[in-house]
Amino acid sequence: VQLQASGGGLVQPGGSLRLSCAASGFTSNYYRIGWFRQAPGKEREGISCTSNSDGSADYSDSVKGRFTISRDNAKNTVYLQMNSLKPEDTAVYYCAVRSTRYGVCRVPYMDYWGKGTLVTVSS
Repeated sequence: VQLQASGGGLVQPGGSLRLSCAASGFTSNYYRIGWFRQAPGKEREGISCTSNSDGSADYSDSVKGRFTISRDNAKNTVYLQMNSLKPEDTAVYYCAVRSTRYGVCRVPYMDYWGKGTLVTVSS
């Protein structure tokens, strides 16, 4: 499985960005795909997760109401729309896959990781 995250950049506080994660090489019909981020000096944290089989979406409290995860199964691409960005959202953002139909999206349980994309929120 290969994952390619893109869409990061510099944005002012209150602004928006949309990240994309293009996935390929799946051998399983079902999987969970999530977005994670790691700020300087902090541990990697999960912020959102969805499944390719249904419309479920989970969010961490830190992004709930501001970020939206969506997917285009035909393109094997998952998006993260980030609105009302704050300086504390500055981090490297990663997408990752867990090769199971159900289950939490947490760092230890993810099977595949893409390279990150840097998001910087600053004026």
